[in-house]
Amino acid sequence: MTRLQSVITASLVSVAVALFATSTHAGPCSPEIARIQSLLDTRLEAKAASGPTGQESAGALMHRQPTPGSIAAAEEKLGDLSSQTTAIVAQALVRARAADDAGDKHACEQALADVQRAVAH
Repeated sequence: MTRLQSVITASLVSVAVALFATSTHAGPCSPEIARIQSLLDTRLEAKAASGPTGQESAGALMHRQPTPGSIAAAEEKLGDLSSQTTAIVAQALVRARAADDAGDKHACEQALADVQRAVAH
């Protein structure tokens, strides 16, 4: 695994953990959110490890941490991840967590179905 792949993998995992940590209590579909998040983390790690490598940016060479936007841009440039898919998944996870926090199991399940549809393509 190249340094760029390692940085991308670590950054994607950090973003995923940050998104997961936003919910502080167990709602009606918290276990399903955790399961989906785990599947996404596994897929992202595998994709970063097996995908093509790119040239390190000047910022990476200066030991700057990548941002979610720079990671998405790099993945999109390499053809690994579309910005549209990333946005759909992120928005659906936010909706799922909000619905879960509100105790709205139906809305949470709908948002998680949106995540699954987005990553199935």
